[in-house]
Amino acid sequence: MKWIDYESPKSLDEAAGLLSQNPGKARMLAGGTDLLVDLRGGRHLIDLVVDGKEIPELTGVEWDSRSGLTIGAATPCYKIYGSDIVQDRYPGLVDSASLIGGTQIQGRASFGGNLCNAAPSGDSIPAMIVHNATATIFGPNGSREVAVEDFCTGPRKTILAADEILVSIHFPPPPKGFGANYLRFIPRNEMDIAVAGVGVSITLQDGIIKTARLSLASVAPTPLLVQKAAQALEGNQATKEVIQAAADAARDAAVPITDMRGTIEYRKHLCEVLTRRALNAAIERAKENQ
Repeated sequence: MKWIDYESPKSLDEAAGLLSQNPGKARMLAGGTDLLVDLRGGRHLIDLVVDGKEIPELTGVEWDSRSGLTIGAATPCYKIYGSDIVQDRYPGLVDSASLIGGTQIQGRASFGGNLCNAAPSGDSIPAMIVHNATATIFGPNGSREVAVEDFCTGPRKTILAADEILVSIHFPPPPKGFGANYLRFIPRNEMDIAVAGVGVSITLQDGIIKTARLSLASVAPTPLLVQKAAQALEGNQATKEVIQAAADAARDAAVPITDMRGTIEYRKHLCEVLTRRALNAAIERAKENQ
């Protein structure tokens, strides 16, 4: 492993300056559970690691009843699922935060790091997408916001410029009748990478699904937002036939590959099965949130 310098800035301006001074040769560290493994394996040839854990805007869980929830990009998973606000109002986020790695990993790993790693199998990304999350990005030209579903552009690729920082992820307040769920399937306990993952959210009003979002992991180059699944749900009662139509749409939208974890056919079948299960769980949560 080559020599790599380390800096722990205390502000966004300081961090952005370090990235600008080392164009293409510096990487932000949110938790390090992916970055350090990649550095050891030679995936990134850099000269500097910039630790974001000391930057206030990158850590913490903040709630406002009018604007919603903001999670710093470097906030570890245990603080996310340990938050009373998240547990009470965003249990769909708890689904993913509580299964990323083991307890030790959850003490470091973050939603922001998971998003910036941009692995197709990232467990937190579908959950963020179905919660209508937006990412706040900071760079030399100021701040900008982008929908999480537009953040990943390919395997291990994002819209971030080399001198930009993912600051936080924002979630609007869930309305009454809102329910969400994330489910995945892994081949065995020793391989903590999803063969397929499904995130769903719905809003129920008088027994009718008013809004719906569905996102898939591990079955395309980037996490997928499946519009046809939402169209199959919206405006209809949550019947078995409607849920099956959404599950069929999820299966058809998947464009997986065959690898050591599963075949194309197996992954598409999992998308259908997991969609049905996740929708039923989300519907129950929506009923409890009336």
